Amino acid sequence: MASKEPEHENREDEEAPAADDEDTGAQVAPIVKLEEVAVSTGEENEDAILDLKSKLYRFDKEGNQWKERGAGTVKLLKHKETGKVRLVMRQSKTLKICANHLVLPTMTVQEHAGNEKSCLWHAADFSDGELKDELFCIRFASVENCKTFMEKFEEVAESQKSKEENKDASAAADSLEKLSVAEDKVGEAVATKEEKEPEVENKGKADSEKKEGETASST
Repeated sequence: MASKEPEHENREDEEAPAADDEDTGAQVAPIVKLEEVAVSTGEENEDAILDLKSKLYRFDKEGNQWKERGAGTVKLLKHKETGKVRLVMRQSKTLKICANHLVLPTMTVQEHAGNEKSCLWHAADFSDGELKDELFCIRFASVENCKTFMEKFEEVAESQKSKEENKDASAAADSLEKLSVAEDKVGEAVATKEEKEPEVENKGKADSEKKEGETASST
């Protein structure tokens, strides 16, 4: 009769719990050392004067319909040196830019008909790497946020208009100043010419009188 003890021993080995891995306290250095890299957003020289969560749409002319550009945060960024303001919106998850354009004095924003939480505006957008004339529609979570956006947008456009007028006035003043300088130089040249003409005329008279005197004395 065959013995069954080995089978019993194998069963005990199988049922025995595995021993926990022992902590030796050894430290393993990483094979590759990763250095921290500074990521530039392009917004370092700008101050955010508006920051609101929203969803953006653009009008597709070919399909004659609205298409979603993304949901995220829309910002109005004012440059610290030039004072110019641009609108930038990034998708919340991927941070992909879905709107990027300057707010110009000629721009206007209007409420979307039938929806107080949305508004529309035209812009020369650069989010795809080239300027495109776009019609945007943006929708907010509340009517208050939509009104805040519209008021700030119009305020910025008006302020840029004042800057353009001041720039034109400065350019006009500079042109007038240059014209005045040119006129002064012409006046000086004319005066110098008029001063020289009598000298030439007097010299001619003196020479003529001298010749007449010499002729009289010889006779």
